[in-house]
Amino acid sequence: MSLVQVVLKYRSLSIVGMEKNTGKTECFNYLVRKLPDECLNIAVTSIGLDGERVDSVTGTKKPEIMLRRGMYFATSEKLYKKKEILSEVVNVSESSGSLGRTITAKALASGKVMLAGPPATVQLRKWMEEMTIKFKTRMCIIDGAISRMSLASPAVSEAMILTTGAALSMNIDSLVQKTSRMVDLIKLPVTQICSYEKLKIISNGIWGIICGEELIDLNISSSLEIEKVDTDLLSKLEAIFISGALTDIFLKILTDRIDVSNLEIIVRDFSRIFANHKTLFNFERRGGKIRVLQKSNLIAICVNPVSPNGATLNSERLCSELSKVIKLPVYDIIREDYEA
Repeated sequence: MSLVQVVLKYRSLSIVGMEKNTGKTECFNYLVRKLPDECLNIAVTSIGLDGERVDSVTGTKKPEIMLRRGMYFATSEKLYKKKEILSEVVNVSESSGSLGRTITAKALASGKVMLAGPPATVQLRKWMEEMTIKFKTRMCIIDGAISRMSLASPAVSEAMILTTGAALSMNIDSLVQKTSRMVDLIKLPVTQICSYEKLKIISNGIWGIICGEELIDLNISSSLEIEKVDTDLLSKLEAIFISGALTDIFLKILTDRIDVSNLEIIVRDFSRIFANHKTLFNFERRGGKIRVLQKSNLIAICVNPVSPNGATLNSERLCSELSKVIKLPVYDIIREDYEA
């Protein structure tokens, strides 16, 4: 099944890169280019800045974002003035960020844009709802930002594509390992200890869980304060729910203070996990479990076998090795485009 056929099953999609230059924008452009004419009633935007010709950090050339007639797009007021596309403004946000208000427009012809949409996930969700309800769009596509994995949260989009490639590592074995570790986080199982309805309403703090449903406020605002909690209380807990970020420090202090075998740590989704692989592995090796309230729906991996300096990995081997390990469709869309 082609990548476009897979994507068209969903109402919303996030494209997230593991590193700069892993092909995130190439994947975005490929989908836009390959969509059937009858499926162009979609809305696109970005968290972060996408579509500039030259990377502001590395100085390397970047693919520009191309849209087709009939597509809706959201970008900042400042960047909208720089567009190279004929379009009609359909909405202007009330709030304003560093690049001005968010402009939503409809493409009246094909052309280039730079995207910098709603700056926060709450505003992004609101924009997506408006596009679906008011403008009857069949899908919203969000071009991601390297540091903003939160946009891949299941609270934002129904599905996600992860891009990886030579910019992450020029060693195929290392690249496969790093990518599979990220996929493991994205695929973390949903907790069975406490109900989703009970935990989703908790907006801050860290809570203990005993007997499956009884919640105990640990009276700490972040995982960095776990050392303040009484050791005897920690030892009695069946699970701990963290409303914010799960960090290395939290897991290290926890494993040093108590027996974590059979203890479950619950986070909202994989994007809240900021602990490194070694710390996570050590916690699980001691019998601890990490679970999520909502599981993200990773539908495919796209690879970019070309590094920023021009060195190229063997695309066929890279796709084959990744597919074996992660058990998901893997696409080199540049090669597919060329072969087509």
